[in-house]
Amino acid sequence: MARHTFDNELQELKVELVKMAGMVEGQIGESMTAFKTKNDNLAKEVIDKDRMIDDMEKSIERRCLSLILKQQPVAKDLRTVSTALKMVTDLERIGDHAADIADVVLSMQGEHIYEIVQHIPAMAEVSSDMVHNSIVAFVTEDITLAKATIAADDKLDDLYCKVKDEVVDILKSDPEKSDVSVNFLVIAKYFERIGDHAENICDWIEFSETGEYKHQRIL
Repeated sequence: MARHTFDNELQELKVELVKMAGMVEGQIGESMTAFKTKNDNLAKEVIDKDRMIDDMEKSIERRCLSLILKQQPVAKDLRTVSTALKMVTDLERIGDHAADIADVVLSMQGEHIYEIVQHIPAMAEVSSDMVHNSIVAFVTEDITLAKATIAADDKLDDLYCKVKDEVVDILKSDPEKSDVSVNFLVIAKYFERIGDHAENICDWIEFSETGEYKHQRIL
């Protein structure tokens, strides 16, 4: 009976994590759309929704701690709940970065030269895919997918370098675009950080399945 109760509560925890991840993915997409279209209203919506993500983080944290205290899981079960507790922090930070991007969009004034920086949309797509795949890897206990997601961070880093090169070219050709160019670089950096958090999630997934975190045995 105790096992059945734990399994049900663990499944509910995973459902909550998937909901939070879905909202975070949506935030990434909407922040990119707000940037692309210079849609200030959409940017404000992204910022407002960040409070909901914060609330979800607290709710999931309480659920994790309740599972640990009431069910006292051991071995694999304890690793799974501990991983969820770590993951929710990274998901919250990803939501913060989406809101940060929206905040930059609101601050941008004058000419919008989105089309000139060609690799930011690709960064948004890769980072969003990494977040999605990290959650799928957790729910399905798929270490192979987790490792592939970690490897995708190299592609995101490469795209970030290309954005930096594009910004340098803009500054060389038109120094008056320095302010907007810096904004582009900041936005790209936030997408790069989103990928880092997705990578963190996958590192914890590997721990959940193996007891090793970044090649060190923990539990």
